Amino acid sequence: MPDFSFESAARAGGALCIAGVDEVGRGPLAGPVTAAAVVLDPASIPAGLNDSKKLTHARRVALSAELHACAQVSIAHASVDEIDALNILRASHLAMMRAIAGLPQAPDYLLIDGNQVPRGLTTPAKTIVKGDARCLSIAAASIVAKVTRDHLMVILAQQHPGYGWETNAGYGTAAHLEALLNLGPTPHHRRSFAPVHNILYQDKSVSA
Repeated sequence: MPDFSFESAARAGGALCIAGVDEVGRGPLAGPVTAAAVVLDPASIPAGLNDSKKLTHARRVALSAELHACAQVSIAHASVDEIDALNILRASHLAMMRAIAGLPQAPDYLLIDGNQVPRGLTTPAKTIVKGDARCLSIAAASIVAKVTRDHLMVILAQQHPGYGWETNAGYGTAAHLEALLNLGPTPHHRRSFAPVHNILYQDKSVSA
């Protein structure tokens, strides 16, 4: 289970406002990438925070609501167009930067999931590989980001039925790939991702 040791170490070093940062949605073929930044109140940390992937949907939703009530939370996205223009890593970092900038109080220290700090970041930061399973603030960010993005994909599924986004969140499941072949890409599909790009390329080859 994640713990508060990274935050405690930052506090011992003089940090006062520590934000955990994480993103979800690097792998899907459709939809934006979503990031969250969360500043926990040490006196009011919801019980059961963990890597969002290890929690049930119902538990994630409940914890996300608790976090919105007791922590500083900021959520941001990078669009499909930005993903295609920048690449998914840079777009993920852009979403992180936006989430950090959206916090009501500017943090003076960041705990970031992964092994890379976003370009242009000036706030002191520590990267933590598998941080969502090791650090409570990052676990909180992973939960908020996933609940937000999953909900967004349900809304997009209603606008573009047939791809199963309400259950696959845009990931390349067999049913999603079959729908992509049969229905073609939507404006929310990532053209730079191979399965989508290949279908578009095949269409052009056939028409040529």
